Amino acid sequence: MSTIDWTVLIVTLVAVVVYGVFIGRGQKSNESYLKADNKMPWYIVLIGIMATQASAITFLSAPGQAYTDGMRFVQYYFGLPLAMIVICITFIPIFQRLNVYTAYEYLENRFDKKTRVLTSLLFLFSRGLSTGISIYAPSIILSSVLNWNIYLTNVLTGGILLIYTYVGGAKAIAHTQKLQFLIILGTMAFAGYLLIENMPNGIGFKDALYLAGKSGKLNVITTEFDWKDKYNIWSGLIGGFFLALSYFGTDQSQVGRYITAKDDTNAKMGLLLNGLVKIPMQFAILLIGALLFAFFSLKPAPIYFNERSYQHLKETKPEQAAEFEKEHQNLQIKFNTESKEILKLKENHSPQLKETIQDFKNTQTQVKALHGRVEEAINQSNYNAEKTDTNYIFLYFVKNTLPVGMIGLLFAVIFLASWGSISAALNSLAACSLKDVHLIFKKEIPDDATELKYSRLHTLAWGIFSIGVAMFATQMGSLIEAVNVLGSLFYGPILGIFLVAFYYKKINGANVFISAILSEITVIAVYQFDIVSFLWLNVIGAAAVIIFSTIGLLFYKPKAVNS
Repeated sequence: MSTIDWTVLIVTLVAVVVYGVFIGRGQKSNESYLKADNKMPWYIVLIGIMATQASAITFLSAPGQAYTDGMRFVQYYFGLPLAMIVICITFIPIFQRLNVYTAYEYLENRFDKKTRVLTSLLFLFSRGLSTGISIYAPSIILSSVLNWNIYLTNVLTGGILLIYTYVGGAKAIAHTQKLQFLIILGTMAFAGYLLIENMPNGIGFKDALYLAGKSGKLNVITTEFDWKDKYNIWSGLIGGFFLALSYFGTDQSQVGRYITAKDDTNAKMGLLLNGLVKIPMQFAILLIGALLFAFFSLKPAPIYFNERSYQHLKETKPEQAAEFEKEHQNLQIKFNTESKEILKLKENHSPQLKETIQDFKNTQTQVKALHGRVEEAINQSNYNAEKTDTNYIFLYFVKNTLPVGMIGLLFAVIFLASWGSISAALNSLAACSLKDVHLIFKKEIPDDATELKYSRLHTLAWGIFSIGVAMFATQMGSLIEAVNVLGSLFYGPILGIFLVAFYYKKINGANVFISAILSEITVIAVYQFDIVSFLWLNVIGAAAVIIFSTIGLLFYKPKAVNS
């Protein structure tokens, strides 16, 4: 990067850290550190919810996901608006009335202590692992730009954000997320504009969209039902609904954002607006990936977007790499020529258009097959790198196309997105491990100063744990997919516990405790045997808790419960 880019990157990141430390100074109690004194207005709640979900993985991996698999990933969010309505009707009023620090406090009141601890542990394990993956995403950038070891950049990325998270708690997180998200949205919109402006030969948005469509990248709606298809309208509406219900309704990283709201109304407004805004935002980010495919169908694309991985293959297997490059060069010339020919024939309404489009698709298949062989060769070389180059596609475009200054700002955006989600996750992990595990087993109730010290120590411990997880994230392929698969292994049973708590008053703690364990085993078994795609795991996990609990009524006598 240029000196200007480095200046933009460093100044932006330092400004956010300083702002976070400044706004979060003077913490004196856990009420302030973990819940921001319940003073957040609806727009801060909205931005906090979106920033927590839209991590660096969203902005780094989603364009690559659309580039390789098309825009059908957006269907993953189709169940989100309905889930927001259910949460506003059922979840928020209960959490606000009980004035909880964590969602799992309610479960002790409804069931018993062991159910609260079990649910908390399920959350802590899943969120701790996914936070590590979120740290790894921006580490890729530092590693690529500086040519540094990925393990060193993991430490740097996770360590820097710990500064204001450790010092300022929920208040610092909420206000820095506001600043971060405004910078992120503005910069990503400008990056999309520059992508169109940099199309070769004066090709505009409509032509780029046409090429993306003919290449199959605008497959927004997939109606065919298939249990094993990860992204179709059915898995999105049903599986996505259950995933969103669990994520926003029972995951402390999200619950922790809206329990900081001033009141019930502000919490609901933040969630409902998130349900309306999230799908268009994700659509726009995926569209950048589809347009990137059009861009690289008109201009030569690299043989492999992870340049360091391919360089290793060239050094270890030069003859094989030379053969790959010769084939790649011929295919790229053919592919670029056919792309330009399609646009020319389209403009002239030529009868040859249909035949040329078919040739274009055949060449696209050959390019994809070559890419697969290159990827396989890299993975077989035992090089310690990512399984795929999906996470490097947008990064390659930024490094090699955007103007000076913009490159540094885009890199800063990916860091800021990462910090927004990770800081919220660390805060929620600390709140949960402190309130639902640590203090549960501590006989003496600590004073405010001691409890605040414990909260900070828990934040620090989870930061270190997440950095450790990031060290093992290199073999997970598409990060946006990996983090959602991981969540789906746990979200279903957690949601099932809450659904039973809300709607099945006859079921007691001993019953739901065993049912939750059995349902988690069921979900893991279904995943291991690859019976259905990952979104359906959320439905299976929630349904299993309800079914096992219903069966359990035959063995456990119901008792009076609190609501």
